[in-house]
Amino acid sequence: MVSVLVVEDKSAMQEMLSATLTGEGYEVDIAGNGKDAISRARNKRYDLILTDLKLPGADGLEVLSEVKEIDPETSVIVMTAYGTVENAVEAMKIGAFDFITKPFDTDRLSLLIKRALENRRLVAENTLLREELAQAYGLTEIIGKSEKIKEATGLVQKVAPSDTTALLIGESGTGKELFARAIHYLSPRKDGSFVAINCAAIPRELLENELFGSEKGAFTSSHARKMGKFEIAEGGTLFLDEIGDMDISLQAKLLRVLQEKKFERLGGTKTIDVNVRVIAASNMDLKEAIKKRNFREDLYYRLSVFPIRIPPLRERREDIQALADHFINRFCRELNKKDKKLSRESLTLMEKYHWPGNVRELENTIERAIILCEGKTITPDQLAIRLPSSAEIRLREGAGLKEVAALAQAEAEKSLIKRVLTQTNGNKKRSAEILKIDYTTLFEKLKKYGIQTRKELTEEIPSPV
Repeated sequence: MVSVLVVEDKSAMQEMLSATLTGEGYEVDIAGNGKDAISRARNKRYDLILTDLKLPGADGLEVLSEVKEIDPETSVIVMTAYGTVENAVEAMKIGAFDFITKPFDTDRLSLLIKRALENRRLVAENTLLREELAQAYGLTEIIGKSEKIKEATGLVQKVAPSDTTALLIGESGTGKELFARAIHYLSPRKDGSFVAINCAAIPRELLENELFGSEKGAFTSSHARKMGKFEIAEGGTLFLDEIGDMDISLQAKLLRVLQEKKFERLGGTKTIDVNVRVIAASNMDLKEAIKKRNFREDLYYRLSVFPIRIPPLRERREDIQALADHFINRFCRELNKKDKKLSRESLTLMEKYHWPGNVRELENTIERAIILCEGKTITPDQLAIRLPSSAEIRLREGAGLKEVAALAQAEAEKSLIKRVLTQTNGNKKRSAEILKIDYTTLFEKLKKYGIQTRKELTEEIPSPV
């Protein structure tokens, strides 16, 4: 039940307010003077306090000040006579929700109280949401105990309290935005907005409008003033993801904002001051982009005051089980599934897999497995991942043309030798004749490619096309 404290020294008004509020379903206490009200507020938590300004002992402003110090979430409505409206306005400046002038209609008072309580509820929900966000996007959501992830989170904790620009470097799917949010929610700006924008997903013309906003008539489709992300993030943090994909002509305007903390909207002449912390991220080698003249060197040094490298998942394999368990618990809850766990074979497969899509790929893999799994244990076939061959791994790491040709030749040789040996039932002499090589060369290639027994050949060789 909502509890209300009425602070009023006149008995007739006390009775009227008590009857009215009790009839509305509220629990009502009465205080006849300011000191009594303050004492009651210290001993009991009230959802709302309705106080007169003119009171014996301590006036309404003192009551308001003490109550807000005891419990800032308590809503306070001030009652005032016509001659003290200025004092009531002063009360609002120091925390009162609103004031009502005597004499007043009880229906209007009831409506005002409902508005005050609704506002209190919204404030409480907003506070709870911020706490949940801080927990969700703070370090508690960065899973892992590997040395490399500890190093990255340690840097996050060091840079978060300052206003220093940070540059997050890492492959796609490593969780760069999660780290950016952690910096924001661990910083003094945590009560401000966190605004993220992907520079690679928006064309240059639109990106400038998104970042800096525009005045009405700045271009054909501009029918009204538009606020940009810098203005929206005022007092908070702006996260520029994939900064390396930003058009170089737009980089100059961004550099000015970072240096001077001011900009103009598109089509505007008014200079706008801005108080925003910038965190940037990239999955490309920005130094290489500088050499190719695709990225400004001065902007790079402005952004990379405090670089943090986010390790790919293949460099922190010891974190795979913890990450998998985290996602299993989350998706079981979200998809209303019974608790599940990885089989030993599934975990072994996941720890051997190279995870080119990093944590994001692991998350998607677990979500799919939870949907497919009907029992309590997730099996390898439900993970739908395949270990690559050694040749695929080498090629994926970036081989030159000669190495690619050599690998292709080796794979072709191995396949042909296996096929011919199958056709000749393992007769090496006959196979060498068909392949037009001498017996010694065939023997060396069998050793090189690990082709040892007829049984092994039968198991491994695909049917001839």
